[in-house]
Amino acid sequence: MNTKGFRRMLFGEKMPDKNDPQYKERYERDVNAGRKFAQATRLDKLAAKIQGFANRNKILFLVMVFGFVIGTFTFNIYRLTKAYRHGQEIRSATEMQDSLLRERHKEPVAPIVEPTQTRQR
Repeated sequence: MNTKGFRRMLFGEKMPDKNDPQYKERYERDVNAGRKFAQATRLDKLAAKIQGFANRNKILFLVMVFGFVIGTFTFNIYRLTKAYRHGQEIRSATEMQDSLLRERHKEPVAPIVEPTQTRQR
């Protein structure tokens, strides 16, 4: 790989400006494709309704958004700590087979006792 290709892979290409004539046609084509997709899936109407709700209820919207973010973050921390504390002990295949055989051939917990005969009068 030549140095120019390596540098491009490492640092990426220059971000094209939407007003640059070299990229203007490509930019307009991408924007039109995005608009068509949004109209076909009705994401534009959903976004407009969400924006209207956010404009009417600013504090409630912020509480909902940040509550969701904080809730997701705390759930991730909870799952990380639960996975960390689980701490599975490493056992070899032979140890696992031995423990299964011991369980299978284990003596019953309560011994079986023959019922006693009662005398009839």
